[in-house]
Amino acid sequence: MNFKKIILSLLIIVSFNSFAQKDGYWDKERATTKEIIVSARDRITLKTEDLPVGTTEIVYRITLLDENQQMANSLVSVLKAIPDPTGISQGSAGAVFLMSKISGDDNCTYALFTSEEYAKKYIDDGKTDKACYAQVDEVSKDAKRLSLDKSSCLGQDISTIWFGFHSKNWLLNQKIVLEVVPWVDTKLNRGWNQDNKNEIISLCKTSTMAQKMANSDDFCVCILDKIIKQYRYSEFQKLLPIEKNKVYKDFGNACYKDADISKNVYGDLRTQAATLIKLQKYNEAIPKLNTIINDGKATVLDYSSIGYCYILTKQYAKAIKFLKEGEKLDDTELEIKLNLAHVYLLSDDYGTAKPIYKKYQTQNVTDSLSWTDKTRLDFTNFKKAGLPSKDFEKVLKLYN
Repeated sequence: MNFKKIILSLLIIVSFNSFAQKDGYWDKERATTKEIIVSARDRITLKTEDLPVGTTEIVYRITLLDENQQMANSLVSVLKAIPDPTGISQGSAGAVFLMSKISGDDNCTYALFTSEEYAKKYIDDGKTDKACYAQVDEVSKDAKRLSLDKSSCLGQDISTIWFGFHSKNWLLNQKIVLEVVPWVDTKLNRGWNQDNKNEIISLCKTSTMAQKMANSDDFCVCILDKIIKQYRYSEFQKLLPIEKNKVYKDFGNACYKDADISKNVYGDLRTQAATLIKLQKYNEAIPKLNTIINDGKATVLDYSSIGYCYILTKQYAKAIKFLKEGEKLDDTELEIKLNLAHVYLLSDDYGTAKPIYKKYQTQNVTDSLSWTDKTRLDFTNFKKAGLPSKDFEKVLKLYN
């Protein structure tokens, strides 16, 4: 029983470590390994290789060697056994693990700088007030891990670090070996930092498709995700303007058809159209309803609404056309039936309108509004809109 518990515990630990691993790699190709002789009491700086795009952490090791000493093993070889930076223990235990097995008798202090200007100033005056990190205690060897989240030495705009060394040997020269290995985040390596992403989102917000939406956030994020998956930022920037426009259009169409996004898009259009109808801005409501219909996303009530708008703008032929199409979707929807009766009546076709008004007079158009009350409300609106008819009273008498 105890044996089973031990096995289970090991599996849990292994699973946890697997999920904890970061998605990236140690970039051994762009690691820095430099060896330099420093004169007694002198200060000197060493520049790292350019850090690759997407660097979020670095591990560095400094070793001071006597004249004939050689490094026993490189930092790169040490890191081969570590899948990602989470495998490096925090604090002194991690430093011991990374530390070179050898060092000389010499000592130095050192500091890290993010610009050549600060590094040169350090050479001149030895001050470390501009350093992003300073080791003020004398060491013969040292090793540390620096993370983007915890150190000002790393950032989106920083591609190089300058190491400044101050020899504490008062008589003889000393040999310093600097090793720096960057950890590259796979996603960030594609060059899509926060500013670059915001650039795409801002452009998307001004697009015609986005303008149709009350909230275009999900739509623009969808386009951004597709662009990031397809292109590195540097590749996308090299596209011609006409090529970028095609990318936006193609990905925009794909995102526009996404079920969740389109549901929100058409919901927004319906809300906007309903508001415009209440404000009696029927001409402005029609294009929004037309967008829904043309995209094949219309419900029977969308057809009823656009038919109503066409009635109020005296476009009776179009009203009949859309109301008939809506009737095919649901022959039991009484809003469609009532609007059809209205358009026939206003077109001076009382004979066709009468049986419709008569047939449904005992029913409700909605769960709380009767057919007769809705007819009276509509007739009132028609009169206000300048659509009088001598047959309004004839219809109301039918209900008596």
